[in-house]
Amino acid sequence: MRFVTVALFLLAASFSAFGRQQEIQPALPATDAGNHVAAYLQAFNSSDGNAMREFFLLHTANDALQQTPVEQRVSRFRQMKQRLGSLKLMKVLNSSPTLVSALLQRKDGGLVQLDYEFEPNPPHGLLGIRVQDVEGGQREQPNVQPKANEAQALDAAGSLLDSLVKADEFSGVVLVAKNGTPVFEKAYGFADRDHKKANRIDTKFNLGSINKSFTAMAIQQLASSGKLSLKDPIGKYLPEYPNKIAAKKVTIQHLLDMASGIGDFFGERFQAIQKEQLRSIKSYLPLFADKPLEFEPGTKRRYSNGGFVVLGAIIEKASGQDYYTYVREHIFAPAGMSETESFEKDKEVTNRALGYTREGSAANEMRQSNYSTLPARGSSAGGGYSTAHDLLKYVRALQERKLVSREAEGGFGIAGGSPGVNACVEWNPKNTYAVIVLSNYDPPSAENVARQIGLWLPR
Repeated sequence: MRFVTVALFLLAASFSAFGRQQEIQPALPATDAGNHVAAYLQAFNSSDGNAMREFFLLHTANDALQQTPVEQRVSRFRQMKQRLGSLKLMKVLNSSPTLVSALLQRKDGGLVQLDYEFEPNPPHGLLGIRVQDVEGGQREQPNVQPKANEAQALDAAGSLLDSLVKADEFSGVVLVAKNGTPVFEKAYGFADRDHKKANRIDTKFNLGSINKSFTAMAIQQLASSGKLSLKDPIGKYLPEYPNKIAAKKVTIQHLLDMASGIGDFFGERFQAIQKEQLRSIKSYLPLFADKPLEFEPGTKRRYSNGGFVVLGAIIEKASGQDYYTYVREHIFAPAGMSETESFEKDKEVTNRALGYTREGSAANEMRQSNYSTLPARGSSAGGGYSTAHDLLKYVRALQERKLVSREAEGGFGIAGGSPGVNACVEWNPKNTYAVIVLSNYDPPSAENVARQIGLWLPR
């Protein structure tokens, strides 16, 4: 959860006649950056997760790889692959040692612009990739340089948000703080479209996987108080865990490191179950806990929502409290986060944003409610709710060491997303800025905004 300076973003592309005019395959520049891009496209079009894993290992800058591990990058690749299919280079829009912008055609004929950013020194390892939709050809080049001062950065942020809202590409709340004090905060769009209830700066948004940060902190607290050891196997706390091999071999540290081999709870069982049944940590376990391990614990890393559900169950056993009560009393209360909670979706909650998604529909269709995709209540893997100001209180609590997290000592960038849900918190102690963006639209509506604002802020 360390501060991420460059991340990966994805927007749906729209079809354009521009791509049909390109008959000759263009060439990438014969530079380190160009070679990195060529290798990326080859791995991407191979449809092989192992090829992408090898690409990230060989072509990513060391610092960036430490901030965003390989398995997290491969997970993002899979999401991109599902949406984009294959990629065909149509035109190189910009080329320098630190930035290659390219126009590419996706499998359905639509166009996307990929901006590949590289470290300034040879061999110019990859820092990150931004993917933007394209309508009608070449887009204005993104400004990736910091502004001269804070005022200019915030003016640019306001203009960006106004344009996104006008295009119906953002709905939510943006808060920028300096030394813990807000310097920009504004709400956009509707929390409830049907009843024309506008988002407010204190609206509660679904956080997605940001809840994993609270779960990891709870485990650290219990370890520090001697109620558990990170070396303990699952079976010590969950003796009835269905997969006996996992119960014996998987440790708490494996779960924290995403190195357990336990898979995800999303899948056929999640699709088939009535979402209203998912109201407790234990109710999630039948979705995955009896399945074989995907690899030997500790030998690989792979993003695992199931692993963090197991951590929630261990927190309950070790603390003697249900997960929701524990994080409320030991994390939210000390930080003053009175508006943060894993609310049940079918209970009345004042000033809660409803989610709207285009998942499964055409890009030009109206967003639909994400209600049917949501479990009745979020888990230790994600799905709780909070406000922008409560998340700023979380950052302050870490700054002031009211809450302690070894992973956040150098700052962090955390995000969560699902259909109709996107949330992002970035805190950089070097320039003392925190950027918090919460959205009730699909990813990467919040992450995209947070990243651009972070690039504009003085460093």
